[in-house]
Amino acid sequence: MKRRSGEPWMAADAYGRSLRGAGVNILVRDVARARAFLEDVLGLAAVYGDADFAVLRHDGHDLILHADHTYSEHPLLALTGDGALRGVGVELRLYGIDPDAAEARARARGNPAVDGLGMLLHQARPGFEAWFGVAPEVTAELRAFVLAR
Repeated sequence: MKRRSGEPWMAADAYGRSLRGAGVNILVRDVARARAFLEDVLGLAAVYGDADFAVLRHDGHDLILHADHTYSEHPLLALTGDGALRGVGVELRLYGIDPDAAEARARARGNPAVDGLGMLLHQARPGFEAWFGVAPEVTAELRAFVLAR
């Protein structure tokens, strides 16, 4: 069920036909909240937004947000489940944004921020085991050791 009042900025089929290349469409619980994060932290430019749908742009590419409720009749929504985490198993990257500055802006807004060291340590385990015959455990101590170097 749509919650937007008034007419959309552009007909959905016309917007869909205007897109080129690859795109990202994210299902979110709260379009306004997700939009504010993307604008404030990552510096994306808002093209359009309402309670159902938003388009943000970065470096000529659109990132689309749809509220969960707009997919109430779509088979994809059944895969998200009620209260399921969003984005699990997917990494979205925006290039041309200073990651340190984005992290600082996220923390200033009170958003959690995660660095990539944990991912790198876990990715290194199989190679370390293949070369040295030992599968290291990724611990807080290992993380501190690497950060100290």
